[in-house]
Amino acid sequence: MILTICIGAIISAGITLSAMPSFINYFRKRDEGQMIRDEGPSWHQKKSGTPTMGGLVFIVAITIASLITGTIQKSLNSDLLMLVFILIIFGLLGFWDDSIKLLKRQNEGFKAWQKMLGQIIGSVIFFLVIQASNLPLGINIPGLGEWHMGVWYVLFVIFWLAGFSNAVNLSDGLDGLVAGLSTIAFGAYAILAAHLYNTSVFIFCITVVAAMLSFMVFNHKPAKIFMGDMGSLALGGALGAVSILLNHELSLLFIGIVFVLETLSVILQVASFKLTGHRIFKMSPIHHHFEMLGWSEWKVDFVFWTVGLIGAVITLIVIW
Repeated sequence: MILTICIGAIISAGITLSAMPSFINYFRKRDEGQMIRDEGPSWHQKKSGTPTMGGLVFIVAITIASLITGTIQKSLNSDLLMLVFILIIFGLLGFWDDSIKLLKRQNEGFKAWQKMLGQIIGSVIFFLVIQASNLPLGINIPGLGEWHMGVWYVLFVIFWLAGFSNAVNLSDGLDGLVAGLSTIAFGAYAILAAHLYNTSVFIFCITVVAAMLSFMVFNHKPAKIFMGDMGSLALGGALGAVSILLNHELSLLFIGIVFVLETLSVILQVASFKLTGHRIFKMSPIHHHFEMLGWSEWKVDFVFWTVGLIGAVITLIVIW
């Protein structure tokens, strides 16, 4: 297991750290970067033009590191391959979205139904592999046991992967926020996978943690590059897939508590405004609300990371 940690982490971190500077320089030379939406905090406009799509580098790093380490450890099975598949397919959706934004120099990418269609296709393929592998087609409910759903489990898989993919995407609004939260979440699942002797999931989670820590070198405030939708959609989809393969689906509600709260803040804000004409928060997602209250990005990051860490630790203690 120690060898697995070293091999996967070194390859993933090595590729991310070595390739990211060239990737950043490429975007700077082409004078292409993230367009900041007008609806966001006014002080975020100075970030306009910052290189984006950094997710491409760490997705490649995670993929290569996972496949090499899985081969060495003889754990290159359907679990590991499907995690890499979800990372890539959801990442490609984000790549498409980011590319449209860059080409048209706007903050809006493809339409919601196009993104949803891609997420559904990826989720259905993931479900079919689970079904063929004779893995449980049900949700593990703590204290109540397994809720077997049969083929209807595909609806849950679609909801879970697409839901958390979009949740992580919504959370990616501050320098370093999602990179830190993802490090915590995948780190927690690496511990859980080791406890359950699931080497393939453990390998994948370790490579993601190494890539995120390395990406943080370039993504902390002031960010030299953003991960873009390519990175956030891929990470969210992969998180959902990991929780399913470990048969601890609902644990993600607590390990990913910040992602859940970010999403709920948007839902509540929209619902409140449409029903009453009043907003609950100064701005949503909720990380912007705290910015509007005068919190610095670093303060929001540290508080949100702390909440995510507490949620992950408590969840692991309960499961253990």
